[in-house]
Amino acid sequence: MANVSPVFGSLIPTQKKQALEGNYLNFTDGTNDFAQQYLPEIYEAEVERYGNRTLGGFLRMVGAEMPMTSDQVVWSEQNRLHISYENVIATNAGAVGAKVSTLTIPVGAGIENVVSPGSTIVVMNPANGAELNCYVVASGATPGSALGAGVLTVAPYSQEALDGTGAGAAEVDLVTGGPALKIFVYGSEYGKGTGDANRVSVTPSFTQYSNSPIIIKDKYAINGSDTAQIGWVEVATESGQGGFLWYLKAESETRLRFEDYLEMSMVEGELKSGSSTTTARGTEGLFAAVKSRGNVLVDFTATTGLAQFDSILKNLDTQGAIEENMLFLNRETSLDFDDMLAGVGQTAGAGAYYGGGSSFGVFENSEEMALNLGFSGFRRGSYDFYKTDWKYLNDASTRGGVADAGIEGVLVPAGTSTVYDQILGTNIRRPFLHVRYRASQADDRRMKNWITGSVGGAATSDLDAMEVHFLSERCLVTQAANNFVLFTD
Repeated sequence: MANVSPVFGSLIPTQKKQALEGNYLNFTDGTNDFAQQYLPEIYEAEVERYGNRTLGGFLRMVGAEMPMTSDQVVWSEQNRLHISYENVIATNAGAVGAKVSTLTIPVGAGIENVVSPGSTIVVMNPANGAELNCYVVASGATPGSALGAGVLTVAPYSQEALDGTGAGAAEVDLVTGGPALKIFVYGSEYGKGTGDANRVSVTPSFTQYSNSPIIIKDKYAINGSDTAQIGWVEVATESGQGGFLWYLKAESETRLRFEDYLEMSMVEGELKSGSSTTTARGTEGLFAAVKSRGNVLVDFTATTGLAQFDSILKNLDTQGAIEENMLFLNRETSLDFDDMLAGVGQTAGAGAYYGGGSSFGVFENSEEMALNLGFSGFRRGSYDFYKTDWKYLNDASTRGGVADAGIEGVLVPAGTSTVYDQILGTNIRRPFLHVRYRASQADDRRMKNWITGSVGGAATSDLDAMEVHFLSERCLVTQAANNFVLFTD
């Protein structure tokens, strides 16, 4: 066939797909060769070079979605049960040998004027660890008292005077204008036959938080002419569906991207600060809530990881002490945890804390279930932790594409918290993280989808195109943020 050089009119089509000497094309212009006489080999399947590209799933794993009807969601969180104050100053230590001193509680320290006369308190100096048990002689909370609000007169239990002049080297000085002290009430003492006129009722209070939903939109459009040029592509979508799509393949990707936006907005959202002419008001996302009301750990590394992690445990002890927690980490921090646990295993015996040391209670005590979700568990102290990579922090198109992306991971308490639902009028249990979306009997704005134009079956306008619209209105509720930990660089 190499000697065949067909001329005009010598090519004879055949009824079958057969390679004969009279039905091939010979390109002689220098830009083609014999190998290109037939149609090129085209792969129908799309190459998934980035794997599963979706970033969602985090909130579905740790939270829930619930409807609401208002422009704002408001929730209340308990304050602490016991009475304590920080940054207390001794304003009048008295003369030499004085048996009493005055302490001033700073304004805005919380529940003020509730330390009644007769209360017993511990006065601590955080700087050197010195502490002193005292008896409250008088309080600004006493009705008719001449003392100012938030001022206590105290007398010591274990020493004669409060100026350090008495016998015993262990006596504690209360210096006028001295270091910031911490006090907490641990009980009371009253004499025989005394009345209760000076006791002050402690009214429990709460802290109120709120968040507002934002409207998120996206759109896919294709003109009528392009819809006539059908191109089939075999795809396996991130949602698990497979098959052939034509021009609406791009619409499928727009939908997937929008679904990611719904979660990313809840994670990254920020409230607008200051005055601005823009109508955007923002919403408080997960990162902003934890930075504002939670705990932040900076520069977690494998070399100092165990000491740093133990500091987290100590802090959790001072907060809600939720027993089971989930760690969502970027690759570097996840490896730091692995190195930390490997070091513990070398010194405390293989498997002492990693894998077998966990109860997997949040996964119905099934280690297999936890591992199927990508979690590995370990136990430290009285806490269980389930660790997994968070794709959002690793993806090159988001925070994974920046060397110092700021956020390295987050610790999320597992389980639910109890809140009072004003609509239902009862206490209900809700996840610490959950999404509220606008919905009513007339309109559900959780995930709206509609088509406009005059193409693809739509006939809503004279636009020679098909437009697929997406809309959602939602916000994130981060309850008990004091139990969350944000890992930053």
